[in-house]
Amino acid sequence: MQSVAPVGEDRAYLEFVLGLKQYFAGEVYPRLRQQYDARVAESGTPTPADARAGGTEVGELPTEPRSAGAIVEDLPAYPLFQWLERNTQKMMWRRLEAMIRPRAAELDAQLESTPAEPLGSLMLDPNLPLPDYYAQTEFHIQPGGVWSSAANAFVYEVGAKVVMMGQNDDYRFHRLFVEKAIPHQDYRAILDLGCGFGKSTRPFADAFPEASVVGIDLSAPNLKLAHQQAERLGKRISFYQRAAEATGFPDASFDLVTATMLIHEMPMPVLRRVLGEALRILRPGGVLAVEQAEMLPFDERSGGVRADGTWPERAEWHFPWVVIRAWKVA
Repeated sequence: MQSVAPVGEDRAYLEFVLGLKQYFAGEVYPRLRQQYDARVAESGTPTPADARAGGTEVGELPTEPRSAGAIVEDLPAYPLFQWLERNTQKMMWRRLEAMIRPRAAELDAQLESTPAEPLGSLMLDPNLPLPDYYAQTEFHIQPGGVWSSAANAFVYEVGAKVVMMGQNDDYRFHRLFVEKAIPHQDYRAILDLGCGFGKSTRPFADAFPEASVVGIDLSAPNLKLAHQQAERLGKRISFYQRAAEATGFPDASFDLVTATMLIHEMPMPVLRRVLGEALRILRPGGVLAVEQAEMLPFDERSGGVRADGTWPERAEWHFPWVVIRAWKVA
């Protein structure tokens, strides 16, 4: 099954939205950063922002996010940056909803179709309760979340490319993560937590063809789409509808547990349970690798893991990706 692709006016509109996102990232954000650096470096009477920051000395970099935030919110470029960052996201989702929602019945039927001779597998659990932190949150302000219908899965698939500002159209970031951040060794079984529609899982099937590759997610529509796309691309992957904090797999089942763009969506108590669950299902000597936000800076454009512990210098706004990597004691 082919992905939904915008054409005509839809494509033109989304390219306009992409241009606005690139403008706030490449033009407005550098201006905001310059204003911030100048404000912090000022001498003389503290500004109102400095006072709100809780007594931050002029010329000293704030050490707490709340202090830095008070300064940023007082800068001339901030209202435009804030408006563009949020409203370009809303513009994107509105257009994708208008483009895809009328095809909901057709797309739902496509997701229900089963390959005649599948390479991988799909196991859904209609009785799985969705946790409140997931079901009650519209992540990245996508209307209805990523789980409520087949159309939402397709909206998410297309929107994920626009969100990355056109720099991840072929999922290069995910391939680079596997190539540069994952220790290359023999793995019998690999588990991808929060696999979504499979973009983070497929590179593992390519890099480690002898391993059993498994992806889990809470969203049934995402998993159906992931399975369909994996079969279309000839990837042998098993998908399960399960929670990352309670996978249901036996102890010591996997040699590698990984997650991409997942943990920032989780409340801290849930994240602790997820990491504990990863430890439980890892075999002795197994690897835990979590991408995003030892913690290793990650250059998502080309370099991969930064051994010197620094991010590349960039004037424009970008995601500060990091890799969290650990080994289970043998």
